[in-house]
Amino acid sequence: MRRGFTLLSAIFLMVLVATLMVLAFSLSAQTKKQTGDIYMREQAYLLGRSATEFALLAISGHDNDVDCINDIDMEFPEEDPVYDINLTLYYLGRGLPAGCRTLDNAVATDESNGTVMIDTIVSYTDPATGEKVRFHRRTIQKP
Repeated sequence: MRRGFTLLSAIFLMVLVATLMVLAFSLSAQTKKQTGDIYMREQAYLLGRSATEFALLAISGHDNDVDCINDIDMEFPEEDPVYDINLTLYYLGRGLPAGCRTLDNAVATDESNGTVMIDTIVSYTDPATGEKVRFHRRTIQKP
């Protein structure tokens, strides 16, 4: 009777240890995925902010009396790109050229003339899972 009880106790202990090891492995895999997702999301956020600043720089260096910059498309990094960055620019102001994508062409104040709304979309495909992730940022800027 004692040997049978010891055998059952040993089997129960082995099953318990195996269950705990499977749980630890599962949590470890989940933590690894979450860490990777957080890294990719933060990098997409920073790329979105940098792309918005780049759009403002491009607007400042462009002759906006002739035409306007309506779209900017970029990829990052240049070799083997992972992130696809698309910026769409909408202008608010009076007397804008015909080629500008305008939201409002009858702005009342001089201070608001030439304001730009920038939609920044950063998208990437997770190489491990193949899932598409998209980060969107909308800002109103005065170049």
